[in-house]
Amino acid sequence: MNQQPTARLTVPGGALTVRGSAATDRGAVRRVNEDSFLARLPVFLVADGMGGHQFGDRASQTVVATFAELFPDPRPVAQDAVLEAIEASNDAVLGLVEAGSAPGTLAGTTLTGVALVTEPEDPSGALRWMVFNVGDSRVYSWDGAALAQLTVDHSAVQQLVDLGLITQAQAAVHPERNLITRAVGADADVDADAWLLPVDGRQLFLACSDGLIKELGDDTIAAIVQEHAGRDVESLAQRLVATAVDAGGTDNVTVVVIETLLEPALVDPAARG
Repeated sequence: MNQQPTARLTVPGGALTVRGSAATDRGAVRRVNEDSFLARLPVFLVADGMGGHQFGDRASQTVVATFAELFPDPRPVAQDAVLEAIEASNDAVLGLVEAGSAPGTLAGTTLTGVALVTEPEDPSGALRWMVFNVGDSRVYSWDGAALAQLTVDHSAVQQLVDLGLITQAQAAVHPERNLITRAVGADADVDADAWLLPVDGRQLFLACSDGLIKELGDDTIAAIVQEHAGRDVESLAQRLVATAVDAGGTDNVTVVVIETLLEPALVDPAARG
């Protein structure tokens, strides 16, 4: 387990407090943990590697190392810088497979997460959360009452769901549920989805590899989040990972949780004139 310590930033119009936790486990079946994570400002991410012992773990670790090198300081970054980091990660993962590798050797990884970003075109300097995704790892949000999936899975079964050919329940047990349609390191150009959300009030984001959602339904995840949110978020990731492993642990399981609170700056009445 590796926890993100509490951080407090002065931001336009107030102060932003960030708390979180992160945990990972190889599960009850796999011999190697191919998941990796980064859990510190300004980027919180999960990467689920593919390619087995030789390349899967190295692919996810390479993504984390790339982001950590590009964003060493706990300050907001430009939106374009996050997209450039995804591209740099793709190039780095592609470089893992050398010319002498066996034909068909695969090095790839999913990538999903949340970054605290600036909008250069906004003169107010307002900050945004940037949610990004490649593959079938996920980011959820919790608004105090409900869990919402923010990312869209890049998977074969999600395409069938989108076409109305199967339901979400059927997708969860479909024989091709592990087949993803996008990955970092799969092609020369990486196609990432990204969304911008306001930084506002109390917020909670949860990034996870598919090892969590293979074992726990959204209702179970939501119930666990509700127990911890606003009170004990520091142990939330560990609780979710342990529950998934106890439920079967058929895959590596990784969870990163970020809980934030934006407090408006107090205005001195005398300063109003």
